[in-house]
Amino acid sequence: MASLASGPDGGKRRVSYFYEPKIGDYYCGVNQPTKPQRIRVTHNLVLSYNLHRYMEINRPDLAAASDFEKYHSPEYVEFLKSVTPETLDDPSVSQNLKRFNVDVDWDGPVFHNLFDYCRAYAGGSISAAAKLNRQEADIAINWAGGMHHAKKDKASGFAYVNDVVLGILELLKAFKRVLYIDIGFGHGDGVEEAFKDTDRVMTVSFHKTGDTGDICDFGEGKGQYFSLNAPLKDGLDDFSLRSLFVPVIHRAMEIYQPEVIVFQSGTDSLVGDPLCTFNLSIKGHGDCLQYVRSLNVPLLVLGGGGSTIPNVARCWCYETAIAVGEQLDNDIPANEYMKYYRPDYKLHILPTNRQNLNTPGDIMTMRDKLLAQLSQVMHAPSVQFHDTPSSSSQATEAAEVDMEKRQNPLILSGNPCYESDCNED
Repeated sequence: MASLASGPDGGKRRVSYFYEPKIGDYYCGVNQPTKPQRIRVTHNLVLSYNLHRYMEINRPDLAAASDFEKYHSPEYVEFLKSVTPETLDDPSVSQNLKRFNVDVDWDGPVFHNLFDYCRAYAGGSISAAAKLNRQEADIAINWAGGMHHAKKDKASGFAYVNDVVLGILELLKAFKRVLYIDIGFGHGDGVEEAFKDTDRVMTVSFHKTGDTGDICDFGEGKGQYFSLNAPLKDGLDDFSLRSLFVPVIHRAMEIYQPEVIVFQSGTDSLVGDPLCTFNLSIKGHGDCLQYVRSLNVPLLVLGGGGSTIPNVARCWCYETAIAVGEQLDNDIPANEYMKYYRPDYKLHILPTNRQNLNTPGDIMTMRDKLLAQLSQVMHAPSVQFHDTPSSSSQATEAAEVDMEKRQNPLILSGNPCYESDCNED
């Protein structure tokens, strides 16, 4: 059994926590499960546990259109600026709704102040990344971020601007190699797509099996084997995730040697999320962050999905405590949103008896395939810094890769994922 206790914790960390007080004022409509109010409820719970005493709380700078254009297309950014419920009938707007995947019933509804909402959550991630760049914090947190589905020129999965990509691009100004870890229910497809052809960013996504994120999707060109995907079945529990997460991340750290880690902590992988089908407890979810924290590498922590507001708040408050190295009582202290935690008013939630369709054999096979893919990464890329990259593709072009192969690379059990593996039923 893999143990999350392995590796030194390294003691206290300097933690910077980014929170925009107006984030909870945005109302995305009944068809938008990722409700901004959950950030306000989370913050209130963080304060009620007095966690603010152990970290620096910052109000982020709002992102500008020029920040968005470091990854997103100018046409898409201009559209986001112009689209409102009042302009939906304007021909210049309405003709582009389908093109940019906005105003659909489920994926990307239009609501008042949509562009300002994007500026708020993306600004938090960029500001947090800049804090790490300046070496003013060891861990930076933006629970409003983590919108990993947004693409270069379209909305996707309730995300309009991909703050994760923008945060990583900011980190690439100061760090040579970024490791991105995603434990949300959905595949981190927007982030993987942005960096699939570069070796300066390694993406590792643990997610529900679906249309994207197959285990055989491992990057392209210079980025081959720098994208890792763990597509998992319904009922995933704490033990199964732990058994996969620890060995894969441990080996990624050994081989890739990242200088900074970005951790997407989507809570839609928790038990009880009405849109999702995993069975993780808050403790099991938080154990992943605890392990990453123990690696003692600069760390950017972002939010993500999650539609059950009290469970989102419980989880991110618990993980804020992990970041600052504090223990929390299971009895939730009095706070403004106390009614949300009825009937037991407890911090932790228990998994159900839902069947875990991920057998021990499935987990072992997936682990071996991912470790074998990592064994193909024979070096930790060494780059010289040029001008700050303005997009993920330019980040690749700007990096001069020094192919320093290890003299005696460790050969792992299992085989690389060949085309024949991808065709298995």
